[in-house]
Amino acid sequence: MTVRAGSGAGAQPVGFTPRITVGDPLARLWLAQATLRLRREVAWLWHERGTVQGIEGGGTLPPLNDPLHDALDLARHDVERNAFFASDPTARYLSDRIAALVPDGGPPRRGGFGWLAAELALEPVECFVLALALGGTVDAARGAVVAACLNTPEARDPTLALAQRLWDLPEAVLPLLDPGHRLFAAGILPLAASTGWDAPLSIPPVIARQLLFPDDPPPKALVPVAPPIPAMADEAVTLTAARLRARSTDRATLVPLVGPEDAPHAETAAAIAAAAGLELLALEGAGEIAPMLVVAWARRAAVLVPAARLAGSDGRVDLPLAGLPVTLFVPMSDGDRLSLLPRRETLPRVTLAPLKPEARLAAWRAALPEVWAGETGRAVLHECAHRFGIEARAIERVAATVRALDRSIDRDTLFAACRAVLDLGDLAQPVRPRFRLNELMLPRRQEDQIRGLIRALGALGTVHMDWGMARVWNESGLSVLFTGPPGTGKTMAAEAIAAEVGMPMYRIDLSQVVNKYIGETEKNLRRLFDAADSGDAILFFDEADALFGKRTEVKDAHDRYSNLEVSYLLERMERFKGMAILASNRRKDLDEAFLRRLRTIVTFPLPEAPERLRIWQGMMPEGVDCTALDLKFLAERLPLSGGHIRSAIFNACLQSARRGAPPRLEMGALVRAVKDEFDKLGRTVSLDQFGPHAAEIRHAE
Repeated sequence: MTVRAGSGAGAQPVGFTPRITVGDPLARLWLAQATLRLRREVAWLWHERGTVQGIEGGGTLPPLNDPLHDALDLARHDVERNAFFASDPTARYLSDRIAALVPDGGPPRRGGFGWLAAELALEPVECFVLALALGGTVDAARGAVVAACLNTPEARDPTLALAQRLWDLPEAVLPLLDPGHRLFAAGILPLAASTGWDAPLSIPPVIARQLLFPDDPPPKALVPVAPPIPAMADEAVTLTAARLRARSTDRATLVPLVGPEDAPHAETAAAIAAAAGLELLALEGAGEIAPMLVVAWARRAAVLVPAARLAGSDGRVDLPLAGLPVTLFVPMSDGDRLSLLPRRETLPRVTLAPLKPEARLAAWRAALPEVWAGETGRAVLHECAHRFGIEARAIERVAATVRALDRSIDRDTLFAACRAVLDLGDLAQPVRPRFRLNELMLPRRQEDQIRGLIRALGALGTVHMDWGMARVWNESGLSVLFTGPPGTGKTMAAEAIAAEVGMPMYRIDLSQVVNKYIGETEKNLRRLFDAADSGDAILFFDEADALFGKRTEVKDAHDRYSNLEVSYLLERMERFKGMAILASNRRKDLDEAFLRRLRTIVTFPLPEAPERLRIWQGMMPEGVDCTALDLKFLAERLPLSGGHIRSAIFNACLQSARRGAPPRLEMGALVRAVKDEFDKLGRTVSLDQFGPHAAEIRHAE
């Protein structure tokens, strides 16, 4: 707190420490009133206690007395005390000074002691008690004097009992015993753990500073936020500002700002506050919130406060000083539950829509002007604006990151920096693609569909931004279904697409997403899609029928919520900006409404003999002698999918490897591995199908 010296210190002794003055005129008067009354009480205590204990003056403070004896003496010496104040030269001088005190300065400044006294219509005794509580904040020497007057060496804060002793009309202090008194209700005097005459009176330093020095800047925990220039002209900003101007001023008001993590919550709040005639202060750092709200109310300011700072033990917002007419802006994400906010104090939400591609491009251009200067750079920034749905703050962070690399900023560097912010937590695992497009062994129709998906991914930016389809399709990406029997290449095709287009791929862990508790699956899905929307990623849902299954007839609450989860998932799939690939072995189990909303369905059939031969040939390990193998026979006689062919080759290699021997794969080992694959599938295969190699099977059995 700032404590200034001034010429008025001698005329109005604000404290016991010399040359102290404060900024608020009425505060100076009442602090002087409290100081003079404490000095007069000390003079009386020297007279009373010195006489009782046989001490002839001397020292600075009177000696302590027995508390019971002190309490009994109050009544016994009351007449003598008043006579002492009238006859003793020192006490009479102090009484004259008290009577001569008059306020100086002009009209009260908002937020100061004088403004508060007028706002709360404080009586003189209430102003005195307030000044008594403020004194210890501004005057370090006052604590010892208070302890002497209270006859308790460890007591440094005044009490209502002391105020009653010092004030001319003791009964006038009684209303302040009520915890609902306006000084407590407004948060000026915090409610102590114990109430009553002996409860300590103290004022938080940030409130004391505001009352004593109303012209000082706000405390460091409250950071002023300037409104955006030019001011936002959004309809929600205008309507919310009008609601704030028209509201009743006897209650706190919460304004939820719902949007992505990096959305301009502060700028939106500042625009609303400015339109409503309020200053905006952002609450930063630790500390009690209630005193900060008092300061904001005194300054006619709104406060931007994180929801976590207001959350109680049950997750609900526990609003301190709900009766204080201050506005709180609460940034929230789409996943936060507005039902946790107190209904009476909460205005309708203000939704912060994600940046449109044009706005993202403008942010990229402003953040990286050196890249925009070149034709190639402009094309890269155009692509970044489409592919990465990140907000302006995230764009600024990416720009700072790539500059710090101290190398030329090219497409790969920018894309890597953008993707580094993607964090799907424990809901998904990154997949490193193992296969390329030329390794897929598919019929012509399916191969054309896969290549069409790759072309579509490459054209999304052009269609959305240059052709204007972003407005119609909400920048939606591609949602496709890969369906077919196990091992037919669904996962392999997904990895090949990811490798071809250079996008990160994540396998969704359904054990983490699907939750038995009502509503939790939807929350997990929201977290997943909110994070993935900004990262230009491929989400791969394996065994998708477990999550996207048919909606059921509602028989209980779990059925109802399960159907809601499917509905929510359908809606988020349509809005997802990346590529979602769902793989399922059971297409018939998928919800028809879901199938209608997919861009493409690729059916992976069991391969025919020509495809099987290509698979056998393409999966043979390099450097291994395979001259003894009759792959054409295996492809024509034994119908297996690609996944099972790969498994059979791997198992045959494990059984054929010998330490020190050259790597060689024999037909017998491969035939036995193929028979094991049929057994795993539960499919009966006759020995005749193995032809001349049936003996190997009989020998193994």
